Amino acid sequence: MSDDNRADQDPMPDADPDADPHSAVPTRRRVLALGAVGAGAVVSIRPALAQTVGSVLNCEIPIPDSGRAGSYIDSDGKVVPARTKGAFPPATRAFKGEEIKRSIANGSNLPGTDSDRSRAYVNYIRRLQRGQGGFTCFASLQMPRG
Repeated sequence: MSDDNRADQDPMPDADPDADPHSAVPTRRRVLALGAVGAGAVVSIRPALAQTVGSVLNCEIPIPDSGRAGSYIDSDGKVVPARTKGAFPPATRAFKGEEIKRSIANGSNLPGTDSDRSRAYVNYIRRLQRGQGGFTCFASLQMPRG
């Protein structure tokens, strides 16, 4: 064999790529091990995602939040002083994420409300900001689910 042909060959054909942690070529053993680790992650993540979806649908949004309890909600969803003309009294209970999601998705009324009150409450929910009671629940409802 000439020196030209030797330059194209692997200088150490018996070397184990696993011995070099910086090797760019993964061995079959390494690929199989990574696949096993990945499968374990999927098995443990799926139940967590299912539990998350369930907890999002069971989270609650008070209307208005406890910091403004007793205040009314106007048709735009703004919190106004109690007994403001044309505004609605606070909800008698917090609404669950599932109820809110359904109302937003298909325009149905929130339980125990007529269409005007429901629309005002949904407008209030859409106006929620970080730090207000129910914001995390509403933000979670907006996340796409896989």
